[in-house]
Amino acid sequence: MTNPSLTIKKDGIHEIVIKKSRFICTLARINDEDHAKRLIAEVSKANAKATHNCYAYLLGDDDHIQRESDNGEPSGTAGVPILEALKMNQLHNVLSVVTRYFGGIKLGAGGLIRAYSNATSSTIDSVGIVKLVLKRELIITIDYNQFDPLKYYLSTNEVPIERTDYGAQVQVTVPVAENGLKEFQEEVINLLSGNVTFKIGNDKIFEEPFSRDKREKTEHKK
Repeated sequence: MTNPSLTIKKDGIHEIVIKKSRFICTLARINDEDHAKRLIAEVSKANAKATHNCYAYLLGDDDHIQRESDNGEPSGTAGVPILEALKMNQLHNVLSVVTRYFGGIKLGAGGLIRAYSNATSSTIDSVGIVKLVLKRELIITIDYNQFDPLKYYLSTNEVPIERTDYGAQVQVTVPVAENGLKEFQEEVINLLSGNVTFKIGNDKIFEEPFSRDKREKTEHKK
């Protein structure tokens, strides 16, 4: 992964009821198509008595794999709306299976499209979204009396502490974007009057909270 990428914060299940029909959405992160197919089979088996188990999924940073299924619903009324809900939320490597237990009242094509889309969107809102960002670990070594000022600085600047190790000194490991590494180090040096040492660690994928407001602001800038 070379660019920031969005995915769900965690796997989850959420249910909505529309005109007595139950729409149960199962969301999951997926690694490949075999993983997606296995999860679809598991959900379908667990809901064998359901009227339909419709699904869609996206794979790859560029969504080069996109699959969807109406599973017996009228063509285009289930799989595509589920897929579009995933795409509208800019998610990657995510599977959505929407299970329907028919309640006896027909919804019509438009009603079905809205139901399957809303079932997926409401579940995404329920589990949350995170941004996956490639950052570099920076190990900061300081004296104990500098720990509180450093923690306050990190908190104020929304830099999470990945790990804290206590020994003769304190080692604080934080994730920093590579293009901001030099500036970050300079700020910490100034904060602690130069009494600090750094060690560059590994590149890792870090998860950051991502809200709908942030997504909308990003879209407006395009």
